[in-house]
Amino acid sequence: MRTWYEDVVGRFVAERFPDATSVIVAGSTVRNERTASSDVDLLLLGPDGFLADGADSLAATYAHEGEAVEVFAYTPVGFERWAQRGVEQWRPVIVRMLLEGRVLAGDEVLEQLRERWAETYDRGPQPEDADVNLLRYAITDLVDDLADVTDDVERRVVAAELLRQVASLALITNHRWIGTGKHLSRELRRWDAVRAARLTDPYVAGDFDAFHAAAAAELESAGGRLRTGFTR
Repeated sequence: MRTWYEDVVGRFVAERFPDATSVIVAGSTVRNERTASSDVDLLLLGPDGFLADGADSLAATYAHEGEAVEVFAYTPVGFERWAQRGVEQWRPVIVRMLLEGRVLAGDEVLEQLRERWAETYDRGPQPEDADVNLLRYAITDLVDDLADVTDDVERRVVAAELLRQVASLALITNHRWIGTGKHLSRELRRWDAVRAARLTDPYVAGDFDAFHAAAAAELESAGGRLRTGFTR
């Protein structure tokens, strides 16, 4: 059965990016998780010259037929550069779109790209010891701050940053990709729902003593506290 967005995207691409050779819809639209504010995430691939002014990459949001269409468009060179950057930052957004999105149009180049990046994506992050140690150091400081802080606003700010950092540490040390905003919590639950709940349930409830204990436990499982003698 043809979906509503196939026609919308088809007309959009024909109007704005007629030389695109691969069209992939990703995100909440294909997962049937759209909300009132959701946009249509669109990955476009094409040959050199298919983007304006000879660019090899474009990230832009367009209004089209009542929808916000968030476009990520690349030539082969542009995709390679930005995909590699996402992997190095442990957040391969466009690689996930490439592999998990719904293909509306594609060619041999698309199939080659999917084969090329699937192995990297399935392997997950491969952090260096220095990366892990830097996170451990930052989290050690945040754990101590949360234990000592008395101002309620400061406590909430520190707890929010601690949740972000400790979730990232837990994920990358278990070779799982991270995310930003709501996507970080989704990645955490996707990895291990029980361990995610140990962190997020007390945080949501405002039980900062229990959250502190859970964050300290995750830090310990990733190598423990790191402070004195650490060089960065």
